Amino acid sequence: MANTAKQSLSALASVGIDIGKNVFHLVGFDTDGKIVLRRKIKRLALIATFEKLPACIVGMEACLSAHFVSRTLRQLGFEPRIIPAKYTKPFVKGQKNDYNDAEAIAEAALRPNLRCVGEKTQEQLDLQALHRVRSRLVSRRTATINQIRAFLIEQGITVRTGAHALRNSLRDIAAHERYHCRPL
Repeated sequence: MANTAKQSLSALASVGIDIGKNVFHLVGFDTDGKIVLRRKIKRLALIATFEKLPACIVGMEACLSAHFVSRTLRQLGFEPRIIPAKYTKPFVKGQKNDYNDAEAIAEAALRPNLRCVGEKTQEQLDLQALHRVRSRLVSRRTATINQIRAFLIEQGITVRTGAHALRNSLRDIAAHERYHCRPL
């Protein structure tokens, strides 16, 4: 029986990985389209598991750790494909669960005309993270400035838009309020 399992794994054509938080679900097809691999592994067992498998196409949905997993598998000699989720949905059979998702991913990965996501380097991901954090900071700053302007207009004080205008106006407002305090 063990020998039959090794023979069927040697004909492995594609593996689909459903990348979860700490557990990955794997489903693999042979060259005839039969399922020859169905396994649940922990994230830390990824390398050890794939070192025992023959090189083949490995599909995964585009998600948070897909680029890291893709680079890791490429170093082991596999051909990883990061697939947008919308391209795997038509291949899901039956109820939605992790094994069915992995099966759909493995099947989608075999499609010759499938448009995959380009694998990003760590430097590209770092730059993307910096841009996203900066964008969020700018957005929050703008929201805070607008909120302050709204509070001031409730007091009858109008301030032009922009950080510079608010900064200059706040100095004038603070200086004016020191000398013209309203009684409680």
